[in-house]
Amino acid sequence: MRLGFIGILSGLVAAAVVIATPATADAFCGFYVSGADSKLYNNATQVVMMREGRRTVLSMRNNYQGPPEGFAMVVPVPVVLQEDNVKTLPDEVFARVDKLTAPRLVEYWEQDPCAPPEREFDDRIMAVEESGAIPVPSGGGNLGVTIEAQFDVGEYNVVILSAKDSTGLETWLTQEKYAIPDGAAPYLRPYVESGSKFFVAKVDTSKVTFKDGQAMLSPLRFHYDADDFQLPVRLGLMNSAGTQDLLVYLLAQGQRYETANYPNVTIPTNINVKDAVRKSFGEFYAALFDSTLEKNPKAVVTEYSWDAGSCDPCPEPALSANELATLGADVLGGNNDSYRPRSFVLTRLHARYSAKTLGEDLVFKAASPIAGGREFVGKNGLERGSQPASVNNFQGRYAIRHEWEGKIECASPRRGIWGGPPSGKHGGPQPATDLAFAPRGGMQLANVVAQDIPAIGLVAAKAPETAPKPPAKEPAKAGATESSSKEKNKSKGCHSSGASGGLLVALASLGLLIWQRRKKEETC
Repeated sequence: MRLGFIGILSGLVAAAVVIATPATADAFCGFYVSGADSKLYNNATQVVMMREGRRTVLSMRNNYQGPPEGFAMVVPVPVVLQEDNVKTLPDEVFARVDKLTAPRLVEYWEQDPCAPPEREFDDRIMAVEESGAIPVPSGGGNLGVTIEAQFDVGEYNVVILSAKDSTGLETWLTQEKYAIPDGAAPYLRPYVESGSKFFVAKVDTSKVTFKDGQAMLSPLRFHYDADDFQLPVRLGLMNSAGTQDLLVYLLAQGQRYETANYPNVTIPTNINVKDAVRKSFGEFYAALFDSTLEKNPKAVVTEYSWDAGSCDPCPEPALSANELATLGADVLGGNNDSYRPRSFVLTRLHARYSAKTLGEDLVFKAASPIAGGREFVGKNGLERGSQPASVNNFQGRYAIRHEWEGKIECASPRRGIWGGPPSGKHGGPQPATDLAFAPRGGMQLANVVAQDIPAIGLVAAKAPETAPKPPAKEPAKAGATESSSKEKNKSKGCHSSGASGGLLVALASLGLLIWQRRKKEETC
């Protein structure tokens, strides 16, 4: 398979040995090489890819852990990028995309079953329109490495390299005093052989903002034209401490995408859960996601696909035209006024992989629209899972439902009508974010769901049966005679009061017998 690049690769740490790394982390788009022999580790990355014709706009957000010495990141690209192709982005737009596409926990209250029916209307779609200077690297010389372009963007000093040999590229990086991982050449070789260029962005740490010891790098965006639409991820195995999570957000006009070379599955959705999930929604979803992959090994999971200008329920307002321009609509060509949010489909793909499960880079293909995860009741009840549809309306949605607790005093109550909270109650969707770092292994799904999940073969645990309460005893009637009480006890030989009376008589007789024997002995 030819290795064209409409994507970026997932991460490599700069040191040959990674220490004190968490068990899971989002994959990094490229790999870090440090300016000294320091240990760097990427722990979170988001990738947004916009596709129109042959044009791809790729935006990535990263942070790293490690000392603030100068370091660089290396990302393969299909063409030589010029300064006009590269820019930095505001950090906030990535948080917006993540929250809008994240699995969400919602809450419903059953409405008064005796209330008159309201006028029916379709509210399923709510549109919301709306100084550490870096030295200049030397030429590659006889190593087969060529500096194709060089420019500065924000805190980045960008060098575009071409290489004739992966070993020469590895040697060049080493000679430039970058502590790249040992044995990088075999991982670089497929990309060198495919004719890929290498985007090397050195970072001037004097221009970087640090938060809690981590450098918050400005997100980078670059665009290029290529036939293939794929995301190189195999290089990420070099810094994997075990399993890595990869989240890819895809934006395209009227088109959903999925993977062409891995199994595709949609996350089980519209699941009713117990109230305990409220405080541990991230842990719940991580368990559901892991169970889905266990049932569908090596699959890439679609967690969201909806038009970018609407949402239901909305954790916050949908994307605006300005935000789409920030993510790449401004370089798609044509009339920018035609790129309205509702013309784009926003899809979220989630992969979790290790060296044993990852064999190829992710290749994307166009896919038909799907729907699911809506409060849509049909002939067979609330919709379950994903279904073919005319438009994309799919999301991972999980609901806490509170049944009506008031009086029901009408002849024909209408049960199962769900709506917003009563006065004084809280509501609103809760998105699950930072899922790569959610606790894993401690939650038993069967105990926290209120229904079976056939897609993963899960049967919900039954609630423990409670013994019926004994009927309340009537108070004794005034003036009741002792003889009537004795008759009642006599008629119920197993009655507790009769048993207690017999026991007292027996103990009294035994005491009298012992007293008589002692008296007799004293007389003798």
